[in-house]
Amino acid sequence: MTMVDVSTQNRSESWKSAVQHGLFAYALSRLAVFLGAAIVAAEMKADDNRLRERLIWGLTSRPDPHARSLSTPRSATSMILDVLTSWDGIWYMRIVRFGYPGYVPDSITYDDTQARVAFFPAFPYAVRYVDRVLPGGDTFAALLLNFVLGACFIILIGILTRQWFGIEHARKAMVLTAIFPGSFVLSFAYSEALLLVLAASCLLFLHKQNWLAAGLTAVIATAARPNGVAVAVACAVAALVAARTSRSLRPLLAPVLAPIGFIAFQILIDAHTGERSVWFRVQTEAWDEGASFGVTAIRRTLEAFTQPLTSPTDLITAASFVITVFLLYLAWRHHRLPLSAAAYSAVIIALMLLPATVTARPRFLFTAFPLLISCAVWLDHPRRQEWWPYIVGLCFAGLTALTGVYGVYGAIP
Repeated sequence: MTMVDVSTQNRSESWKSAVQHGLFAYALSRLAVFLGAAIVAAEMKADDNRLRERLIWGLTSRPDPHARSLSTPRSATSMILDVLTSWDGIWYMRIVRFGYPGYVPDSITYDDTQARVAFFPAFPYAVRYVDRVLPGGDTFAALLLNFVLGACFIILIGILTRQWFGIEHARKAMVLTAIFPGSFVLSFAYSEALLLVLAASCLLFLHKQNWLAAGLTAVIATAARPNGVAVAVACAVAALVAARTSRSLRPLLAPVLAPIGFIAFQILIDAHTGERSVWFRVQTEAWDEGASFGVTAIRRTLEAFTQPLTSPTDLITAASFVITVFLLYLAWRHHRLPLSAAAYSAVIIALMLLPATVTARPRFLFTAFPLLISCAVWLDHPRRQEWWPYIVGLCFAGLTALTGVYGVYGAIP
């Protein structure tokens, strides 16, 4: 056996080991999310039992008409599913079951079911297709789809790390990404899992200069979430760099195709509801969405330090903001990302900090996954190896706690 064959075999074994570690960490992280959801379910069950006892003994005249029905006891499984389909998951499941409304009333509020117009179609339509193929119902289809997408995303993290920084850092990058607290979103009925797989795939195609595949992947990404436009920006940056060096127009395929998903959704939803720019109106009226250009994130971060333990949302915002600054510093100072990945991450962070309402959050920061890769490479240094067990423990604790806090509606996710 030649030295080349030995080197190839060693790299293959190293990669196989890295993937095994990454997927094992992903499986453990899903158990942490499940544990957080189970804790919430237990508390919900206890609340139901306490209220039922008060009704029996006449201590409460009647339950809140908007509260959960107490006529029949609910299983622990159904309560856990309530947690995993809460918040945005409710809106996506409404689209799965009822589609988009044909009319949106004036002065629409968050309480109107027609407000589901604000949510993009790629994920709920994918759930519909999975539900047609597999038994178990649409909730099972949504959660199973995201579980599989999450596993694919972790492997893509390893592939990107191998391409950008070397195979020796792939294991730590996959593990860190899998256990980062924001990864709870991979187990909720949210659209982030789909976007992350598409974004990672697009960045990989851009790295390999497969412009058509990058553009087609970006089309679906921009139809998955509003911040999918970051993928389009990554395509534009990579194409401009390549076009200048190769003097070819083929790289422009990617940025030309990329925004089609976003544009097509706007055209179709306007035609479906019979109203121009209806998505933007719903965003403004139902969610009171405006721009603060980072002021809200900074203000809530300061409030978290000056008035600690008064608002879970402020604490989560502060932690997200501080970690964002730290990750940006690492990516800039120590392990610079490819230009397309840096552009993608910058747009994701900008869109996270821009709103005046829902600002810095772990799940938005998680979407800027190239920053996590850069951090993992920085941590994978002999002088910092002793930090790793503490970081793993902290991430697992944060992942479980974050799931619980969101599940009891203790903070806005």
